[in-house]
Amino acid sequence: MKKINIITLGCSKNTVDSEHLAAQLTAMDYKIVFDSDRTDADVVVINTCGFIGDAKQESIDTILRAAQLKSEGKIEELFVVGCLSQRYADELRPELPEVDDFFGVNDWAGIVERLGAKYRKENETKRELSTPSHYAYLKISEGCNWMCGYCAIPLIRGRHKSVPMEALIAEAEALAESGVRELMVIAQDTTYYGVDIYGERKLAELLERLCRIEKIEWIRLHYAYPTDFPDEVIEVMAREKKICKYLDIPFQHISDNQLSAMKRRHTKEQAITLIKKLRVAIPDIALRTTLLVGYPTESEADFAELVEFVRETKFDRLGVFAYSEEEGTYSATRLTDDVPEQTKQERVDAIMRLQERVSLENNAKRIGHKMRVIIDRKEGDFYIGRSEYDSPEVDQEIIVDSDGKRLYRGRFYDVMVTDAEDYDLYARLM
Repeated sequence: MKKINIITLGCSKNTVDSEHLAAQLTAMDYKIVFDSDRTDADVVVINTCGFIGDAKQESIDTILRAAQLKSEGKIEELFVVGCLSQRYADELRPELPEVDDFFGVNDWAGIVERLGAKYRKENETKRELSTPSHYAYLKISEGCNWMCGYCAIPLIRGRHKSVPMEALIAEAEALAESGVRELMVIAQDTTYYGVDIYGERKLAELLERLCRIEKIEWIRLHYAYPTDFPDEVIEVMAREKKICKYLDIPFQHISDNQLSAMKRRHTKEQAITLIKKLRVAIPDIALRTTLLVGYPTESEADFAELVEFVRETKFDRLGVFAYSEEEGTYSATRLTDDVPEQTKQERVDAIMRLQERVSLENNAKRIGHKMRVIIDRKEGDFYIGRSEYDSPEVDQEIIVDSDGKRLYRGRFYDVMVTDAEDYDLYARLM
């Protein structure tokens, strides 16, 4: 039995791709491991990220390490797939002769057949999970139509393409039967789901149908584009108890000057109106956002406006990135990268210092309140869990004192919050 090590880099959408690939190979009796540190596999497949500079560098470094292992005879074959391979395969081939072949983001049949297996369409909804068995990501579409000025995703993955609803329901039902209790619904833009297939946005209907899957207890929504956010999705989120009071909605900036330069399709007023609408309909909702600083033409006034927005809005979760020029994008071809790197980093640091204070203030309000948590793991004498307000790996955790009682991974428990830090809560089992 040949052992194949699949190394996944980048976002959770890549994670789903790797898990589908693993299911195809497992069906042909290959043994799959998901572990970047293993050196005992016969074959290594690296699923790369090519979104921003740091991610591309991580992908290159990982390929180079695997190439060294191959040159030392520790692995037999090395394949590279995913975003970096899609975009730069022609440039990479002569530089990396140790790589046996490169495959793009949509050529899963090609990599399966190159590995000596047979691609089976009947297995397309099957997954071999690389996450803990109690949660999984559900990718509902591929690509994006928005063409934001800084973003290479449409250039890499193409236009928005929804997965048919029946296939998603079948996939989610299979995940539930395998033990998954929490689904993270993901796409480059989840709110646009269905337009290309059904002629209208269908996210609300999809969420309602997912809620009917008996064994799924939490459904979490990621990557919602703010423009034309569907009111019916807000209504479903407010009504359905299985849908977490959580929304990942990247605003990127708030200055109208920057939103226009970024080729976003919303204004400051529309963003603030949407936030108010969400908080009125779902009073306890946790909002997560992503911001981009140092974009070409970002002035001190633009940045000050963004700082004030973060201070006033008090996002529950927030990430911030410094702009990096991506080949082929509008900003790379039409704008000058005129904000110094030091200034970019200073702006990142300033936003994150402010968010630390905001997060501590938000967390302090949870002290003395009961919360329902799902347990992810045990560390020492404590269990580590999350509430409905926190997504795995990207958000904070709850450190649970069980008073000596055994808790089980993937199960839900009621806890009382006893203390708070910037990005963690402490609790005791009730």
